[in-house]
Amino acid sequence: MLRVNRTAVLALLIVSSSVFLLFQLHYYRKYVSKQPGSHIFRPAGHLTPGHLTASQVQWQVVKKFLALVQHFKLPLFLTDTAVLALLSQDALRQRDRLVREPHCSFLCTGRAVTSFALQANQWKYDPGFLLAAEQKGFEVMELRGVDPRLASLDTLSGEDIPLHFLFRLHNHVIQVVFLYERSGNYLWHGALRLKGDADRSFAAFKVLDYGHYAGAYDRPQLILTVLDGLDIRVPRNISHFLAQQKHARFLECRYHDARNFLQLYPDDLSAAAVDFRRKAKALLHLTARTLTHLDVPFWLSSGTCLGWFRQCSIISYSRDVDIGIFIADYRPDIIAAFTDAGLTLKHKFGKVEDSLELSFLTEDVKLDIFFFYDNGDIMWNGGTQAKSGRKFKYIFPRFSLCWAELLELKVRVPCETLDYVTANYGTSWNIPLRVWDWKSSPSNVQANGVWPVAEWAELIQVY
Repeated sequence: MLRVNRTAVLALLIVSSSVFLLFQLHYYRKYVSKQPGSHIFRPAGHLTPGHLTASQVQWQVVKKFLALVQHFKLPLFLTDTAVLALLSQDALRQRDRLVREPHCSFLCTGRAVTSFALQANQWKYDPGFLLAAEQKGFEVMELRGVDPRLASLDTLSGEDIPLHFLFRLHNHVIQVVFLYERSGNYLWHGALRLKGDADRSFAAFKVLDYGHYAGAYDRPQLILTVLDGLDIRVPRNISHFLAQQKHARFLECRYHDARNFLQLYPDDLSAAAVDFRRKAKALLHLTARTLTHLDVPFWLSSGTCLGWFRQCSIISYSRDVDIGIFIADYRPDIIAAFTDAGLTLKHKFGKVEDSLELSFLTEDVKLDIFFFYDNGDIMWNGGTQAKSGRKFKYIFPRFSLCWAELLELKVRVPCETLDYVTANYGTSWNIPLRVWDWKSSPSNVQANGVWPVAEWAELIQVY
């Protein structure tokens, strides 16, 4: 009899427990799960926001945001440098050691921001998207700026365009960078600038990957992949994209100052000047294609740099195109590449170790290539007088390189352009000089000895 009572009691307890569990499940599904923000689902189970780590919050916010993006069919792609770095081949091989979140191998970086980008021509201003984001709990900040594509020497102002969107949820921010097509066949994004009444606590602005300055990028080829269970577009060549991101800073032409300059010194509109600018543009584009194929970076130098900085164009009376290349980027096949492209070698002065200079000719326009040497606090390039063997040195303060646009081409210029131009042309660089002696006119020229006569045949080659 005692045995029967124990069995009955045990069965009663099992039934009671089952009923209680079913009631809890019914209550959760009917009431709790319908309250927004009260619970967040992740692959490992159900956790309330207060119990989530920063990495777990990041995954949840990205998941919710991507679901919204896919619903509105916006082709965003991942540009977050921390996540993309984890997608490198080395990181993939070491993933098991690097991952702290067992269900989030890449997106859970623990950072306060995750970055995406959208090509602006694929954005149709849909208030429904922003409204839906707010209904999902996101706070939205839109940052706008002037469209530089509409600015010119004739029209100095453009309409406002969206540059960045910030979406905040549970203190995690999604940054969406708008990439605009420019006439040089590249993509551009604007700097992120907060206006006076903006909420400066909205995001950790100092840690954003994008927006500290304007940037320029080649158009990336994208692939659709799956990261941590989420469909995400990423650049096909991640290493190339990350390398670009490190050196993407873009300087806009100074249209206002250029317009003032041209009002004082009107541009030459003669047939000869127009013809030179046409030829110089073709030569600059050919130079860019040739050196890009060789993977040799270059920048606008001397008079060509001055023309971009001072008047947003080529100086019509300069009669040549000037570029600079760091000697560390020199390749022995540069001469062959330019001759194969149809240019004629005009002269070769110096040697790789000292004062190397190349000059090519196409039609009646000359391309001068000056190789720059790093010497601690300064950088310099050399010059040679063919008839005497005299050497010259042109001293510049250290500089870095930024992107710019000239003649519908994305090109590099010294970021510290004013210092660079002032070193070469002095404080009166804004006054045109049609008479120029390369041996004495530059402010930064120094005598640098004489090439030994016995070496002239090798170091002073004129064709």
